[in-house]
Amino acid sequence: MKILAIDGNSIMNRAFYGIKLLSTKNGEYTNAIFGYMNILLSLLEETKPDSIICAFDLKAPTFRHNMYKDYKAGRKGMPDELALQMPVMKEILTCMGYKIVEIEGYEADDILGTVAKISSKNANSCVIATGDRDSLQLIDKNVNVRLATTKMGKSEHQIYDDEAVFEKYGVHPKDLITVKALMGDSSDNIPGVKGIGEKTAVALVAKFKTLDNLYANIDDKDIKKGVREKLLADKDNAYLSEKLGTIFCDVPMDRDLSHYAPENQDYKKLYEILSRLEMHSLIKKLNLKENIAENNLSQAIDEHENFDISLTELDSVNKLNLKKDKEIFIHLIWEKNILKYADIMQENKIYSVSVADEKEFFEYIAPYNEKIIIHGAKPLYKKYFEYNIDFKICLFDTEIAAYILNSSSSDYPEENVFSEYGCSAVLDNPVKSYGANLQKLKNILNIKLENENSLSLMFDIEMPLTKVLASMEYVGVKIDKKGLSDYGEELKLKIASLESEIYDLAGEEFNINSPKQLGAVLFEKLDLPHKKKTKTGYSTGAEILEELADKHPIVSKVLEYRKLAKLNSTYVDSFLKLTDKNDRIHSNFKQTETKTGRISSTEPNMQNIPVRTEEGAVLRKFFISENDKALVDADYSQIELRVLAHMANDKNMMKSFINGDDIHLNTAAQVFDMPPIFVTPLMRTRAKAVNFGIIYGMGAFSLSKDIDVSVAEADKYIKNYLATYSGVKDFMDKQKSFASEKGYVSTVYGRRRYIPELKSSNRNIKNFGERAAMNMPIQGTAADIIKIAMVKVYEALEKSNLGAKLILQIHDELIVECPEENARAVKELLKSEMENAVKLNVPLVADANIDKTWFDAK
Repeated sequence: MKILAIDGNSIMNRAFYGIKLLSTKNGEYTNAIFGYMNILLSLLEETKPDSIICAFDLKAPTFRHNMYKDYKAGRKGMPDELALQMPVMKEILTCMGYKIVEIEGYEADDILGTVAKISSKNANSCVIATGDRDSLQLIDKNVNVRLATTKMGKSEHQIYDDEAVFEKYGVHPKDLITVKALMGDSSDNIPGVKGIGEKTAVALVAKFKTLDNLYANIDDKDIKKGVREKLLADKDNAYLSEKLGTIFCDVPMDRDLSHYAPENQDYKKLYEILSRLEMHSLIKKLNLKENIAENNLSQAIDEHENFDISLTELDSVNKLNLKKDKEIFIHLIWEKNILKYADIMQENKIYSVSVADEKEFFEYIAPYNEKIIIHGAKPLYKKYFEYNIDFKICLFDTEIAAYILNSSSSDYPEENVFSEYGCSAVLDNPVKSYGANLQKLKNILNIKLENENSLSLMFDIEMPLTKVLASMEYVGVKIDKKGLSDYGEELKLKIASLESEIYDLAGEEFNINSPKQLGAVLFEKLDLPHKKKTKTGYSTGAEILEELADKHPIVSKVLEYRKLAKLNSTYVDSFLKLTDKNDRIHSNFKQTETKTGRISSTEPNMQNIPVRTEEGAVLRKFFISENDKALVDADYSQIELRVLAHMANDKNMMKSFINGDDIHLNTAAQVFDMPPIFVTPLMRTRAKAVNFGIIYGMGAFSLSKDIDVSVAEADKYIKNYLATYSGVKDFMDKQKSFASEKGYVSTVYGRRRYIPELKSSNRNIKNFGERAAMNMPIQGTAADIIKIAMVKVYEALEKSNLGAKLILQIHDELIVECPEENARAVKELLKSEMENAVKLNVPLVADANIDKTWFDAK
């Protein structure tokens, strides 16, 4: 029989501190549970145990506290974020059919020790999983220890047997008790012998083995005088420490280890818990749906809902018999962007369609679009554009609704959303299941949107935007492929030249992209000042190198080399690979990725194109219009500051915007207490940094680094700013207070962001939450406004007959491609629609330009 004994507190502790703090949208902490489960699943796969014992500590004092009142004195209590996860973890283990063992007066270590002793006595194989090295003393021929660690969110463990212990420590497992008796243990406040460290303790134990033998031979010539004196002075503590450090192996517990075989698994409850915790990957790893089906424990669909569904397999879309006045639930199955199958449900009838002709299918389904419920409408819309089919937006997109209700995730696959809202029923057929789930999910999400006053955000902003994004992706943007390729060759020549210069300065050739080799050259060969060397080598990050730029010419060359190499590989090479046969790039605009509501993009990431460096800005020259067309570019001016003025209702800030003043100049004049005419460019720059820094919750330390002043001076600027714009300070304070009370903040248009970090006892994490509470309403409202503008611009262009298409969105900037002869009219339309997209207490201003390239139109 093989036994797995797990030190629950130790593994949870390791996972908690090894994984960043995670939580659900409702603020329930999950990082320790997630880490424990990953370690557990790894152990189960590796050891395949017959019996599993999950040992945990109790809060009650143990026999060691009675023996030594200062045992574990000074140890910090368990953080609330971890303590709240403990009962949930135990509930999960119980649902999995594992026995929880907790015994008052004893520690989890003692339970492990008892299991190890029983296993050895009966020649059973025992694996102890822990993060605590104390358990190494339990190792024998039948018992080994898996010492667990969690680094960067990944679970690892080291396997220890007698040989491994001796190789690492130079003594055998049982001897580690005596080692601890001599050196003590600060984490458990075990005193040991004062002045005896690990090296001396190991050497003494290697020779004398036991305390009795050591003290019987205290005058041995190999014991130095100073060590002898310490041993004699603290003899009582040594023997006390030996007792404290010895794991007790006769805990009163059920000693028949076969009784710990997993049983009474409650898969349904486990599924519900993991769904609540948003641990969809674990649901999949545990095959919970299959297990639920096999055990007939699932009926995720409410009993009062009647899903008596009939299923019809069709080989032609023309055999469908859909009604235009009833909801249609649709699931599209793609293979390499080609539609292969479609499952369509209406009035409890399911049609599973094998799609032989894509165009035929989409032409048939488009007239029903306003009744379609789907999870992820954009691929459907893109096909409509591809086949030039006129269509209206879908009735309901469950992916968009799920994002609005919980923006903490980065993607929303239907299975995750189904499980999160308790809709993953396991019926007799997966096609039937999907349709039933989608119907239930739509109803749940719609009610939740209504309860959160988010229906307008859903139907007036996000769902119309999906059509706009689909159009932008389909149309794409023209690239000057030859110009970009030539630019890439220029960069390669510069990179090669920099390589040669760096090698000359270093006096040798090496891999410049290797932090290890670069660190050796900079900090060993050239002896530049460095931070402490770590196990992986010297730090050669940009911040470190920038501090050294004036120490040696090689440093600036390396920074320039990195900049150009990244520009070439990340942008030039990438753009060239992404162009289609018409030399156009079709970026993927992501609507459900950011917590603030901003649109992101990939392949390429248009939001991340560098524009602050000359080399990066040049990239915009290669985004061009077709020969007979032009680009019209419009960019909101200081939209986030205008949103701040509106939301804070700050009279001074609103006055500046209403009068069309230079907000940064006015801020500088007020912060530095002087007439605007005397404000220097440097003062304006610093005031600008304060203006934008306030939005992002920047403190004095960060501001001081940004504008190169002392922390005290930066603090003074911020205080003067908040005194000038007192409405801003009141607004920020109210946002923090509201978020602390309600757990979320909102934009003007009802977009919520939940901020569980505010409940953390960790000051750094809580500070992050407070910054998010202050800046999300501003950034999120600005994001909502640009989305509203995109919808209005798209609809206005469609009605205008100007032959114009909205093709790009980058932050607060929109770009339209149109025939050259219509460019002026498009410019006026674009500017007007953006400036009148919403009504704030201050005017919105959009600066618009016309040219043949993005660079020139910007």
